[in-house]
Amino acid sequence: MKFVAMVFVVGAIAIIFADSNSEAGDILYAWKTYLIDPNNVLQSWDPTLDNPCTWFHVTCNGQNSVVRVDLGAANLSGTLVPQLAMLSNLQYLQVQNNSIGGEIPSQLGNLTKLVSLGLENNQLNGPIPSSLGNLKSLRWMRLNSNKLSGKIPISVLKLIYWGNLQLLNVSDNQLAGTLRQANQTGFATTIVIQDMTA
Repeated sequence: MKFVAMVFVVGAIAIIFADSNSEAGDILYAWKTYLIDPNNVLQSWDPTLDNPCTWFHVTCNGQNSVVRVDLGAANLSGTLVPQLAMLSNLQYLQVQNNSIGGEIPSQLGNLTKLVSLGLENNQLNGPIPSSLGNLKSLRWMRLNSNKLSGKIPISVLKLIYWGNLQLLNVSDNQLAGTLRQANQTGFATTIVIQDMTA
C-alpha cells in the first residue's frame, strides 16, 4: 500500500512539473509567433515538445523551470510580449543586438527573480516602465542604444540605492534629464551610463 502511495505522489509531482514546463513552453512559443526569425534560430522551439528545457537558447534549473533565455545577436525582429512575465523563475532575459521593436511590457516588472535584463541595441521605443523598479534582484540593466523616451522612472533609480543593481546603461536613447553622481557611504556602487547631454 505504501508503495502504491509513493508511486502516486511521484506521479503527481511529475505531472506538476510537466504542467509548469508545458506552460513555459506555451509562453515561449507564443512569443515566437511575434518574432521574425530569418535564420531559423528558434527552429527547436517546437510546441509539440512538452519540455522547453530541450530547446536551444533556453536554460532550466534542476527543477526544470526556465531560468534563462539567451537570444543575443540572433537577427530577430518583432516585439517582446507581456506573457514573458509568467516565467516566474526567469533570471536572465538576454535579447541584445537584434531589431526588437515596440515598447517594453510593464509586466516584466513581475519577474522578481531577474538578475540580468539585456535589451540593448534594439529598436525599442516608448518609456522605461516604472514597474522595472520592482526588480530588486536585478544586477545588470542594459537598455542602451534603443529609441526609449521620457524620463528614467524614480522607481528604477531607487534600485541604485536599495537594490542590487551594479550596472544601469541607458545611453544612446531619447531620454530626458540627467543623473547626478553621488558617493554616499553605505550604498552599493552602481555604474550608471547615460548620455552626457539631455
